[in-house]
Amino acid sequence: MKRARTGATRARRPRRRLRLPAWTATLTWKSAVFITVMCCVLAALLGVLVHTAVTRQTVGHAREKALSRLETVTAAYEAGEALPPRSGLDPPGLPASLRALAVDGKRGTMVADHLGRPTMWAAAPADGRALATQVDYSQSARTINGLDGAIVGSSLLAIGATLLVGAFSVTRVTRRLHQTARVARRIGAGDLDARVNDPRTADPSRRQDEVAIVAGALDTMASALQRKLVAEQRFTADVAHELRTPLTGLSAAAELLPPGRPSELVQDRVRAMRALTEDLLEISRLDARTEQVDLDVHELAPLAARVARASGRGTEVRVAPEGPPVRVETDKRRLERVLGNLIGNAHRHGRPPVVLTVDGPVVTVRDHGEGFPDYLIAGGPQRFRTEGDTKGHGLGLTIAAGQAEVMGAELVFENAPGGGAVARLTLPEYVRLDHGDEEPPHHTATT
Repeated sequence: MKRARTGATRARRPRRRLRLPAWTATLTWKSAVFITVMCCVLAALLGVLVHTAVTRQTVGHAREKALSRLETVTAAYEAGEALPPRSGLDPPGLPASLRALAVDGKRGTMVADHLGRPTMWAAAPADGRALATQVDYSQSARTINGLDGAIVGSSLLAIGATLLVGAFSVTRVTRRLHQTARVARRIGAGDLDARVNDPRTADPSRRQDEVAIVAGALDTMASALQRKLVAEQRFTADVAHELRTPLTGLSAAAELLPPGRPSELVQDRVRAMRALTEDLLEISRLDARTEQVDLDVHELAPLAARVARASGRGTEVRVAPEGPPVRVETDKRRLERVLGNLIGNAHRHGRPPVVLTVDGPVVTVRDHGEGFPDYLIAGGPQRFRTEGDTKGHGLGLTIAAGQAEVMGAELVFENAPGGGAVARLTLPEYVRLDHGDEEPPHHTATT
């Protein structure tokens, strides 16, 4: 009777796939492997052909010499004369297969070791026995062995030389590819002035290879993209500047309207248009990268708390109690603008409570709403793009991210595990190197 199985069946463990190092995926490595394999195959093929041809020729000469000697020995045996040296009937050391062939009435030759030396044997039938002679084959064997060594040595030398030349050629190509990739990454990071400037594309008389064609296409794309973005930035700046004058007059005219609900609506819309125009001007200045940064050292916690109170929206402020007060080196005006935009965005698009936390040089603004959309977490804020039913232009977070970059701070957007949007601003902490200095340094930088 078969015993029934008890217990749960163990799941098979997934086999771990062998993961090769990252450098094995490079073009240089693949080219080196391909060149090595092809060189080895060609060297082996040529070596076999040369070895076979030379061995056949060498063995042929030795066989002819042995058969010629065998004819002399046979003539002496038939004449009843004394047999020459290294000859005889069934001599010791004669290979059994060759002896059997001679006893059967056939002549033949064979190479075999005799007394530790390679020997060419030749045998013929003689009255039911084997009449054999031997010829020293040592020199021929040394010739073949020397030839094999020369083939192996020359093959290794050829493979090494081919690898060096191939590696040099491939490295030149991959170096140009890496340069093109670096320029592409710089362009993706916002440096629209970056160009490959491959010399083959600058000189029309030179023939262009595939790498030069790719580099030229990248440069052309970067130039076209730069012209388009510069035109858009100039258009945005011009529109914002042109709107300031009529909006100023419109604001003054709205103040002259008689009190009432229509007057309040007009003044509210004028203020919104003026704020939007100022945001557009600020974005255009950030895009132009001509901002002047006024760096100074400030105590972070009181500054952040003051911005939260100035927002007038009931923002809760939490400061980590551990350690001495943290001071940061930053632009006060820009920091206040960044924190104000983050707090305003949390109140406008999230749900209370909105909490501002200061922990060392890190300021975190969190709400308890639905959180940031996926596109914003993945690629950062985008102007004039919002999702859902929220009202806004996406300019507040765009300005906050731009000003943080200008200050040298890091602004990260993410969603909290328990729900809600989290904006984390990390500022460069000021570290006093000389404790005798009473006044912190103050300087202006250009971005």
